This record gives sequence, C-alpha cells and structure tokens, in this order.
Amino acid sequence: MDRGVLSIETDYSDSDFKIEWEGITQIYTETVFIITLSNGERYYGPLKSENDSSIQIIDSEGTVLIPITEVVHLTSVEQGFWSRLSLEIDFGFSFAKANNMQQYSTRSYIGYTTQKWMLDGSYNQVRTSQDSVETIQRTDATFNFTYIFPKDWYAKAGISFLSNTEQKLDLRTTGKLGIGNYLIHSNSSYWAFEGGAAYNNENFAGESDDRQSFEGYLGTELNMYDAGDLSLLTKLYVYPSITESGRVRADFNFDIKYDLPKDLYIRLGYSLNYDNQPIEGGSDTDYTLQTGIGWSL
Repeated sequence: MDRGVLSIETDYSDSDFKIEWEGITQIYTETVFIITLSNGERYYGPLKSENDSSIQIIDSEGTVLIPITEVVHLTSVEQGFWSRLSLEIDFGFSFAKANNMQQYSTRSYIGYTTQKWMLDGSYNQVRTSQDSVETIQRTDATFNFTYIFPKDWYAKAGISFLSNTEQKLDLRTTGKLGIGNYLIHSNSSYWAFEGGAAYNNENFAGESDDRQSFEGYLGTELNMYDAGDLSLLTKLYVYPSITESGRVRADFNFDIKYDLPKDLYIRLGYSLNYDNQPIEGGSDTDYTLQTGIGWSL
C-alpha cells in the first residue's frame, strides 16, 4: 500500500486489484509487511483487524494495537525484491518541419524501500536539435540513500548531477549530507524538511578552470496524492555558499501526474535551476517544461 491505495495481486486477473485504504474496515494477512505509521514509527509483521477501526501488528517485540487510519505505507517482505521496488519512466517527443526541429524528453524515477532505509534515484533529460543551430540540452540525475529513525526523522546522503547549455555547465556534481523530518506523513500527503552540508564541483564549457565550493543546504518536499487519479510533487533546495561570498543556488521541481489504466500515466513536469553568480556568459537561470506519457511499476 502506497499513497493511500492498497494493491492486491490475484491469480485470476491480469491487473492488480486496488482499493483506497480509507475504504477498508477489516484486514487479515499472513504475509509479513514493513508497516509505516503516520508518526514515523515502523513495524515488521502481519496484520489482523481487532475491530472496524483498529488493527493488531504482530512484530518481534509483541502485539501492538493501532488505529487503522494511522497506517500510511505497507511493503510486503515475503514477495521479495520486486515488491519493494518502485519505477516510473515517461517520454515525450515533438517534431516541426521548419528547420527539421526535433525535441525529445524523458523523466524517470526508481526507488527501493526496506524496514530501515531507502534508495532512490532519478534521471531527466531534454534535448532539442534543428538545422544550422547548435543542439540545446539539459540533463540532471540524482541518487539518494536515506536511513529512517523513529518519530519521522531521517538522515540522507545524496549526489546529484546537472548539465545544461543555458548556464554553460558541462557538469555540476553536488554531494550532500543532511538530516530531516516529516512534518506531515499521512495517507493523503507528506511534507518533509531537511538541511545539511554540500560540496559542489563544476566544469564549464570553454573554461579551463573548474569551480569548487562548500555549501550549506535547506530543502523541502511536498507530495499530495489524495485527489483521485491526480498527484502533485514539489521539491525546493537552496544552497547558500560557505566558501564563495554571497553566492546562492537553488533547484526547484514541480510534477503533476495523472494516472491512466494499465499502470500508464500522463505527467507535466517543470524544473528550474538558479545561480546568482553564474560563469561569465552563462545565464543565472535555466528551466524546462516537459510533458510525456509513461509507465509505472
């Protein structure tokens, strides 16, 4: 169960049976689950309804009775690797006869969840080409490891990559370490804040010297998914420099996703990168607006 929807695989159907968690009054399982509550606590065991409003969780430390509405995430352990994996990938393409203009885009995400930690990564690219004009591109990728603590606290280690024509960036590599907390964690949304330190290394087109700097960072992420087949995801990270006086960078992402049958979806995505001290000849901002159709696991 994820984002308020419980998925059940059956032998007699080509697609999973899905039901909203708030519509369930009784549940009994033999399967062992990783169970996440709205207060951030995690348990490991099967579920058994006590009545229409509460369930028993039977873990290694005994039996715990909780309100059914407090459960925000279930991950089956006995089904192994694939039940813990989430995957999304979408593509977009446009073509115009004038100047043979072609643009393609891809936006993707992969995640893996266990009882105590999570891995996630993303890869996004937009590339535009036309006759007699230099190809324009923007590519970004991220990889994060998150360790979960009680009470919805977590520690995160991550690395991100960015390359874009507008800011003359051949490659920006940013590694960061931080700690965060989910202020809201429910079946309809989550809202997290985090902060920490980062190291930034930049290579620029046509420049012989690289730039390195140490930075602090503050970030927030809001995910809302209790609007039928529609979900919204917003991320904002701000990087005030420690070693470059007055420099501030920011990364912003906003996605709207509409679910279709057969695990397909349509997504509209917006990404913005800001730097108040860009390299000479580079822009202080670069942004993309992407639309595509995709598939999720």
